[in-house]
Amino acid sequence: MSRTGRTEEGHGRLGSTLSGLAVALGCVLFLGGFAWGAVVYRPYTVPTQSMSPTIVGGDRVLAQRVDGGDIKRGDVVVFKQKSWGDMPMVKRVVAVGGDTVGCCTDGKLTVNGKQIQEPYLPKGQAAEAQEIPEVTVPKDRLFLLGDERSGSLDSTAHLTEAFNGTVPRSGVKARVDAVVWPMNGMLERPTGFEALGSLSSPGPLRLVVVAIVAGAVLVLGGAAYGPIANQARRRRSGARMEPAGAR
Repeated sequence: MSRTGRTEEGHGRLGSTLSGLAVALGCVLFLGGFAWGAVVYRPYTVPTQSMSPTIVGGDRVLAQRVDGGDIKRGDVVVFKQKSWGDMPMVKRVVAVGGDTVGCCTDGKLTVNGKQIQEPYLPKGQAAEAQEIPEVTVPKDRLFLLGDERSGSLDSTAHLTEAFNGTVPRSGVKARVDAVVWPMNGMLERPTGFEALGSLSSPGPLRLVVVAIVAGAVLVLGGAAYGPIANQARRRRSGARMEPAGAR
């Protein structure tokens, strides 16, 4: 009887210790995940349809804080440009400094003479509603287009400005990683630009989410151990007392 009691007591102490460790680790992962996300990402609400169907008006996105020098072709970026209204805007980078961009050849955008496959455009839509002249992008600047080409006020609408409607890399505030409301998930990689150079790697958003979810599971699991263990002990105690009461 006493041996059984000691065994159960030992198991109870070990279980309590492990549940406490699970809760502590869970708190670190859960809170650390949120803190990591807050440092790396910024939320934005997209006000217009210019990036439809990739991102539609009213969508809430998470954008990774990055240096403008790290932006590559195909990235969807949040930027500010004074001559465009000096407010946060979301567009896709289709050409970088030194590139020559034009449209259209066989209905497709060309960058450095290569036709770009753009599966993110609305089905059946040409790369541009009208011809645009070839533009050579100045150093440290970006040529940006909306995915909804027929109604987007992008670089093509500012070709007569200085620098041919391009935006300085320093104007980029963040790179969009995912649409979080509605929960459309991570943006697909723009593989049509791979022939021109490497693409940007996805940010750590998936790892952030894994840390938060794992932390929540550990906290809930560790917190649930006490009530479950107590219930199990009461059942075992009741089962041992029944034969004595029957006699």
